[in-house]
Amino acid sequence: MKKSFLKNYGFLIFMLTGIVAGCVVGIVWDGASKLAPLGTVFINLMFCIVVPMVFCSIASAIANMQSMKRAGKVMGVTIATFCVTACLAAIVMYTVVSIFPVVNGTYEIVEGQVSKTLGASDLLINFFTKPDFINLWSREAILPLIVAAVLFGFGVQMNGGPETMTAKMLKDLTECIMKTVKIITYYAPIGFFGFFANLVATQGADLIGDYGRTLLMYYAVSIVYMLVFFPLYARFGGGKGAVKVMFQHLFKPAAVSFGTCSSVASIPTNMEAAEETGISSDVTNIVLPLGATMHMDGSAMSAIVKVAFLFGIFGQDFNTGRAILAIIVAVLSSVAMSGIPGGGGTGELALCTIFFPDQLAVAFPFAMALGNLVDPPATMVNAAGDYVASFIVERYVTGKDWLQKKLHQNQNS
Repeated sequence: MKKSFLKNYGFLIFMLTGIVAGCVVGIVWDGASKLAPLGTVFINLMFCIVVPMVFCSIASAIANMQSMKRAGKVMGVTIATFCVTACLAAIVMYTVVSIFPVVNGTYEIVEGQVSKTLGASDLLINFFTKPDFINLWSREAILPLIVAAVLFGFGVQMNGGPETMTAKMLKDLTECIMKTVKIITYYAPIGFFGFFANLVATQGADLIGDYGRTLLMYYAVSIVYMLVFFPLYARFGGGKGAVKVMFQHLFKPAAVSFGTCSSVASIPTNMEAAEETGISSDVTNIVLPLGATMHMDGSAMSAIVKVAFLFGIFGQDFNTGRAILAIIVAVLSSVAMSGIPGGGGTGELALCTIFFPDQLAVAFPFAMALGNLVDPPATMVNAAGDYVASFIVERYVTGKDWLQKKLHQNQNS
């Protein structure tokens, strides 16, 4: 019994120990920022392995499907699910900020300069393509890499699919890469120790500033959203017993994404959780890598918070018409943001360009500061939501009783 407990929960215990110890050290030692390299090593290792993993897993999943019809169905259901849940998340946040305004007082404005605005054509080109093949192999080009992987996977399908040597090679590469990921995760507790020690030592005071009310609201709504909507999604996708199974596996991807502030770095733990749940590998290998850059409920909520905060700062009314536009922009502007820690400011720049073009130099610094502070919980909702979304996709691809069959199979084995 003891051996079984350690096998199932040992890694989580070590990971939690690293997080708690890091927080304690960050509080009691002013020089805890010196431990940052311990966390950086873990994040860098994950980033280095995740780029080839994303390409191989998606291309392999599509190439090895028995029919292009199934591949197309998985892709279609996946994207539809992402859009619906992100839209719901944005509506939830708008409802909250409408009831509880995020700005009640006067804030000191810090001027900032932006060299140029970001047009719709720039977003389209940079999010989905790169000018050279070599530019694809970067974590900053995850969405274009996914597009390339999807196209290549369908190309293999058209050339014979699972029977081709290319499909077999992609499958073998994916399995080898996943084993490498498992080796890297053994270092995770130490990495989290260093990361959280540095986070508490350097950012703790920033959480108690002019943005305190907004931050408190966002953190609270993120947790409530996970506790209320994730079970609804899981129940809809997996049926009876799905909520319990979901909560049994949700913590690890949530913790990894919160600690690394990157949905891309959370793909391996999401895949492990989905595999243990019983979700089909072809669904997992498309939904989770694709979700790391296209499924961002947390980013959609943060976009609404930023817009509401800036409307309050500039004394403008966040009315229904603007709210509808903000929800649409929230879903669209959050695409490709979660794969990079902090989002690189691109999402904030897109929002400010659309809503505050005449106050861009003032609005952008506000949005950037707020975006950095809400990044951990936003990424947690993003990444953990990828795992939950796979329940819905599995239902439409495999059948609504897929989880019950898996649970019954486990009981008889």
